[in-house]
Amino acid sequence: MDCGPQKGKAVCCYACTPCPEDEISSETAVVLGIFVKHRDTPAVKANNRALSYSLLISLTCCFLCSLLFIGRPNTATCILQQTTFGLVFTVAVSTVLAKTITVVLAFKVTAPGRRIRKVLISGSPNFIIPICSLIQLTLCGVWMGTNPPYTDTDAHSEHGHIIIMCNKGSLTAFYCVLGYLGSLALVSFTVAFLARNLPDTFNEAKFLTFSMLVFCSMWVTFLPVYHSSKGKAMVAMEVFSILASSAGLLGCIFVPNCYIILLRPDSNSIQGFWDRTFSRRKEPS
Repeated sequence: MDCGPQKGKAVCCYACTPCPEDEISSETAVVLGIFVKHRDTPAVKANNRALSYSLLISLTCCFLCSLLFIGRPNTATCILQQTTFGLVFTVAVSTVLAKTITVVLAFKVTAPGRRIRKVLISGSPNFIIPICSLIQLTLCGVWMGTNPPYTDTDAHSEHGHIIIMCNKGSLTAFYCVLGYLGSLALVSFTVAFLARNLPDTFNEAKFLTFSMLVFCSMWVTFLPVYHSSKGKAMVAMEVFSILASSAGLLGCIFVPNCYIILLRPDSNSIQGFWDRTFSRRKEPS
């Protein structure tokens, strides 16, 4: 919906026209389609297809949750804004953590001992996602049960305007949800950073490290700017942070894989995998 003020009328009067069809970007969906189409190739298999699908779907939801911040707020959208944001980003970050741990275990499985092999085959790292999400869901439930977000008015941010906005309700609960998400992101970054020097043939540990660095940097920057903003600028800042951090995760993790799948098909094969591995072993240290 494209809206603009009407000449000769009050500033609160807008003329809106629907957006043309196919104007909403579907690039997240495109990456998911690429991974589904090439699901049997080494580049997709090596990076755990199930976790890749989970991360792509959660990132799609992250992009879509920004739509909840657009338009006239009401009690339902105010509640959905915060709970949806907290949950979908928790799923995304916990999936990154699960992918990182899976990468580490995959390279450790050649070491003596069967315990690591059993953990990897059983898919135990995948349980990180529901466990982390359940903790965040509990925090959101406590928030909604005590002092949930509600619609409020702001008559001070802009002279001559009364802005209808969402009040966070309990700021303590809001920062608990945000703090938990930040802690989870920090753990994911730390694990990915420690695994960054693993062999890089179809290994995304370095990409995961950089993606979490971008994610953490974005939200560390967001907090002081968010607190110094008022009125519509606060909402715009929140939407920008959601879109930028989602794009950062999508670009850092999946663009290199899409490059190999689409532009380097010779490397995206078993033969290419062994050629790259063998050539690295022959390189002098």
